[in-house]
Amino acid sequence: MDGSSLKSAQLLDQMRLHLATDAGKELTKKVGLVYQLNIAPKKLGVDEEIFVVDLKKGEVTKGPYQGKPDATFSFTDNDFLGIATGKTNPQIAFIRGAIKIKGSISAAQKFTPDIFPKPAKL
Repeated sequence: MDGSSLKSAQLLDQMRLHLATDAGKELTKKVGLVYQLNIAPKKLGVDEEIFVVDLKKGEVTKGPYQGKPDATFSFTDNDFLGIATGKTNPQIAFIRGAIKIKGSISAAQKFTPDIFPKPAKL
């Protein structure tokens, strides 16, 4: 994702490529939801960059979703990376206030480390 200083942008770029593979296409069939990610460098809500992980169409884009996403998450760069790589439990992060969620809770519960490609090297 060009022009981003976030470490998460590299992972989202890998995911964009992953969704074009057969495994990625299986994922879109299985999940079929749209997630908007508001990722802040350090503090929630400050200087956020917005990405959309569209698991209906199988694409990752930068910028707000046109329409209503199934779930919107707000987190910091490091918290997002922790969740995406499986180092941080999403439920624990939510309880301690590291993630803010808007939209469908059932859709949010399908947002797990399993939907991300295993990073080659970040």
